[in-house]
Amino acid sequence: MARSDRPGQTEERRRLGASDHAVEDALVQEFENTVTEGANRLNRTWRALVVTGLFGGIDVGLGLLAMLAVMDATGSKLLGGLAFGVGLYALRLAHSELFTEEFLVPINAIVAGHGTWWQLLRLWSVTLVTNLAGGWALAWLVVAAFPHFEDVLLESTAQYMEPGLTLETASLAILAGFTITLVTRMSQGSSEGIATLANSLISGLLVVGLGMFHGALSSAVIFAAMHAGAETTYLQWLVWCAWVIPLNMVGGLVILTLPRLVRTWELVRAEREAQSLRSAGGEDRAEPAPTR
Repeated sequence: MARSDRPGQTEERRRLGASDHAVEDALVQEFENTVTEGANRLNRTWRALVVTGLFGGIDVGLGLLAMLAVMDATGSKLLGGLAFGVGLYALRLAHSELFTEEFLVPINAIVAGHGTWWQLLRLWSVTLVTNLAGGWALAWLVVAAFPHFEDVLLESTAQYMEPGLTLETASLAILAGFTITLVTRMSQGSSEGIATLANSLISGLLVVGLGMFHGALSSAVIFAAMHAGAETTYLQWLVWCAWVIPLNMVGGLVILTLPRLVRTWELVRAEREAQSLRSAGGEDRAEPAPTR
């Protein structure tokens, strides 16, 4: 059975670090960033939620266009996935959001006392629906503008719709949710433009290039194929979403978000205590307490 840290180890970490907490300074800074950003997302107006989600889907459509152009020219799925990262890069620069980016950041804010589960449900549902709506609209525009991509679209869509729910496809859906959530965490750890570009390209290469099943990203491809005349119906797509999206959530929430909460639980407790004190004193609940 593993032994807990000795008191001397805890005090040494506190002495060497820039904060009073017995965790690494990098984790303290990341926790502060995610709680602040999560509180901002949870408290958006309905208008802001809808517009942000719509543009998230539209930006994904830009990635779809880049992917189709590269695959049509090279026949390479990996290069096509890398090109898809252009849309994810545009999404980050424009401060739009994907549904699967909402697993780590807002949950950190809720457990730290800066939001409610109702706000999270509202954020998830509106972002998902508007992501899909924005992706559907831009996919139609892409197909109308570039009808010669039809063969590439039909081939790409077949890999998502034909296999059905198997151990392999379930694993691909879990990995997709985990990958996008991990990249979101990586983005919180750096504000450098080159890091943002690298994270976006990594997401495209892994999720799209390797054919993972992602509720929003893969749906853009499926929608485009449907616009191009594929035999896939909206009912078949809904059945596909019914198992892909929950498995995306398993990948993001269970594999990454839950262990991160366990790792930074000291910070969560400290922030909840500080939040209780501020609430008792009538102070604003919108911003987390400073930890430095």
